[in-house]
Amino acid sequence: MKFSLTNLLTATPSLSYLILLWRKQSLGSASINSARAPKIFGQIHPIVDECVGQYIYVHNLPSRFNDDLLEDCHSINQWYDICEYLSNSGLGPQLSNSGDVDDFPNKSWFATDQFLLEVIFRTRMKDYKCLTNDSAMASAVYVPFYAGLEISRHLWGFNASVRDAVSNDLIKFLVEQPEWKRMWGKDHFLIVGRVTWDFRRMPNNESFWGSNFLRLPESENMTILGIESSHGADNDFGIPYPTYFHPSHDSEVFEWQNSMRRKRRQYLFSFAGADRPQDGDSIRGEMMNQCRASRDKCKLLDCAFDKKNNCKTINVMQMFQNSSFCLQPTGDSFTRRSTFDSILAGCIPVFFHPVSAYRQYLWHLPKEHTKYSVFIPMNYIKEGIASIEKVLLGIPEQRMLAMREEVISLIPKIIYANPSSKLETIEDAFDISIREVLQRVKEMRRVGRGERSTVG
Repeated sequence: MKFSLTNLLTATPSLSYLILLWRKQSLGSASINSARAPKIFGQIHPIVDECVGQYIYVHNLPSRFNDDLLEDCHSINQWYDICEYLSNSGLGPQLSNSGDVDDFPNKSWFATDQFLLEVIFRTRMKDYKCLTNDSAMASAVYVPFYAGLEISRHLWGFNASVRDAVSNDLIKFLVEQPEWKRMWGKDHFLIVGRVTWDFRRMPNNESFWGSNFLRLPESENMTILGIESSHGADNDFGIPYPTYFHPSHDSEVFEWQNSMRRKRRQYLFSFAGADRPQDGDSIRGEMMNQCRASRDKCKLLDCAFDKKNNCKTINVMQMFQNSSFCLQPTGDSFTRRSTFDSILAGCIPVFFHPVSAYRQYLWHLPKEHTKYSVFIPMNYIKEGIASIEKVLLGIPEQRMLAMREEVISLIPKIIYANPSSKLETIEDAFDISIREVLQRVKEMRRVGRGERSTVG
């Protein structure tokens, strides 16, 4: 039987399949270039490595820095037991439909704790498409330390030495690794699941709040991603709080967005939260009084400790879905998880301090903040200069509708998809964060070589 080149190609399995099989069996995660590519009929066929510039190496930390904390979850928070919220890879128990809220697909909604981003992020990293076991190939290095869970155990009733001990031990471990010495940690990144101030105790003030973790020189070399950043530190970046929505498929995101577009919104504005009478700078009391005075134009959910059942997830989300604007004042810190809950509900956030969002979530929210939010300076409320109702009623309807559409378009960017599956065409908050980290490290390498930075 005579074989022509055409016959041989027809009788041979897909060349791309053979190349992929060769790559998997021969190279593992090693870099591929044309010199090492297989020769087919005397020609070199280079393989395009889609992970070039995207490889991430994950430090294999001693378990005391992550897994042991989950095993001893009862000790993490003295105010409530966080263990049940660690189910479903940190997403928490699934939420079930009840009441009049029919838009919660059971498989996509979870009772997610606002401080478990470290666990969610690490689970997503395990399935990241461009992981490598060869740190020399890596464009960035991920440190899977549960910093927030660790410090939560010691924030109350412990001295500074105890609060600092574990994070200081982590730094000692990292600086001894060969990966650290390549860029002295500038290619490393980690997630902190609590606000930055829990890790920024002032030097020589051991009685002050928190640990000194993010003030250590080694930490300042790393890129820090957290639910609230220090807007004064150039290595500290805010990324969205986890919401309750963790879709498994693109279609779930699109369906939710369309549902929010169709919503008829009964209230002009709303607020879910508690007063802070002990905080002399807080505007919450005055803001809540304005809401009550607005009667049917404002909906208030008082989340004081003795009324916390008012603010169950389903009640908050139902209120936000029925509101055009959602008030987001500062609380214990500048930022609130509620900001992202309101965006998820298609409710336009109203901010009273620029650090609540505009100087925080630079990667995930538009630079032009007037496109998706309203800003009323805190002192306007505190001094009785501004009426929230009048400010919001003064926004033309067409502009309000455009702002709502902008908010709804942001939903994919502020959610974390279910780690058990993968979105196909949508970049979620995790994807955006990884992309920006890789770009940041790339720029630092460029500057390190004496080239001009392209970052503005």
